[in-house]
Amino acid sequence: MIRTWLGPHGRFDASARCDVQVTFLGTSSGVPTRGRNVSSVALRLPQRSELWLFDCGEGTQHQFLRCDLRLSQLRRVFITHMHGDHVFGLPGLLASLGLGGTSNGVDLYGPDPLDAYLQGVLRTSSTRIGYPLAIHRVHEAAEQNSVVFEDDDLIVTAAPLNHRVPAYAYRVEQKPRAGRFDIDKARELQIPPGPVYAALKRGESVKLDDGRTIDGRTLCGPEQPGVSVVYCTDTVFCEAAVQLAQGADLLIHESTFSHAEADMAFKRQHSTSTMAAQTAAEAGVKQLALTHLSPRYAPGNAVTADDLVAEARAIFPNTILAKDFLNVDVNPS
Repeated sequence: MIRTWLGPHGRFDASARCDVQVTFLGTSSGVPTRGRNVSSVALRLPQRSELWLFDCGEGTQHQFLRCDLRLSQLRRVFITHMHGDHVFGLPGLLASLGLGGTSNGVDLYGPDPLDAYLQGVLRTSSTRIGYPLAIHRVHEAAEQNSVVFEDDDLIVTAAPLNHRVPAYAYRVEQKPRAGRFDIDKARELQIPPGPVYAALKRGESVKLDDGRTIDGRTLCGPEQPGVSVVYCTDTVFCEAAVQLAQGADLLIHESTFSHAEADMAFKRQHSTSTMAAQTAAEAGVKQLALTHLSPRYAPGNAVTADDLVAEARAIFPNTILAKDFLNVDVNPS
């Protein structure tokens, strides 16, 4: 189930179960406009009080000040490519996070030049971060279809895109979790309540004080699938993106140009609205969000963003238009 809502000062509903919340912080391509900042998307992971960021265009930290996201919760940043509208905001954001003194460390993932770029800016500006900062190159993992990041709950993979410089799409996927815990059955087995219940709910085997070993999987229903979100920009249509996005709950895809500007899209290696929709359709995703829109489609122009959405919906009906501060709650169906 996917729920969307808009508002820079909207509050996250902690009473409603949410696996992943997506917040668009920048949805313009190339340059900011009055209504759209340049590229950045935040993933809030409520169950672990973490925030992950995808791209960090200039002014991203200002967008944090206009919404309910907490910069102090930032744990990982994934950069798609080294064009300025995707990375110019990163040094300042990391510096501000350091001045806040609340970070326990940030991991960065991106193209090979990311390390040299960031270290150069920090060195020449005499900026001291003050917390652990690790930079991971994703080129090899993307080319070999291997894992970029993995822990007990989440796995991140990447794929190479077709752009003028090396660029990568990312897929964040929750691992399946144990099904609903049968507390009545646990009581029938005279399992004492307490911390042991938490382990059993995770499907783990637990040895009790009376010597019995209980397999938590026998007390849980069928596995619950996790949700998946794919972030894909910048690129012209490519099969690698289709493969990475297979069956995703939400595909966030660039839509720099309208269908009528397809020739320009190919020359600049960007996507049209119909290319994004074709990717979504071939990948069998549940919902498509168009982002990275050219300023030429601002309200009042001959062709607007609404026209791009209409073009995409003709191919993939479940398409939405991303706007700055749009929130999308992604939950299992």
